[in-house]
Amino acid sequence: MSISPRRSGFTLIELIVVIALIAVLAAVVAPNLLGKAGEANRKSAMVQLEKVNNAVELYRLETGTYPDDLSDLVEQPQGVDRWNGPYMRKKSQLLDPWGNPLVLKHPGERGSFDLISYGADGRPGGEGDAADISTWD
Repeated sequence: MSISPRRSGFTLIELIVVIALIAVLAAVVAPNLLGKAGEANRKSAMVQLEKVNNAVELYRLETGTYPDDLSDLVEQPQGVDRWNGPYMRKKSQLLDPWGNPLVLKHPGERGSFDLISYGADGRPGGEGDAADISTWD
């Protein structure tokens, strides 16, 4: 029986080189990806606001009044006979990309009604991902 002088596996140097390469790639790629996630959420919120805005307008055309609450777009409120909904399929469609409820103000500050997403923090005001997004933006 002879023992092969060949060893299997990786040397410590090889492992360190691979880990260093992965760290460099992560340092270059991660900031680009992280910045795009916030921008994507903001764009998604704008699209969601437009969709809900259209549903509110359809609700008003069919019932003659604006909804008291956005949940009226999903479930028929009491006392509204001409409701021909649902105008939105699920209540989850009334949430912004961060999981916070969209806000309906009627009468609005900039029109008959305002739709607002308060951003990542879910509170009025803020900057960056926490900035408010509205139908007039």
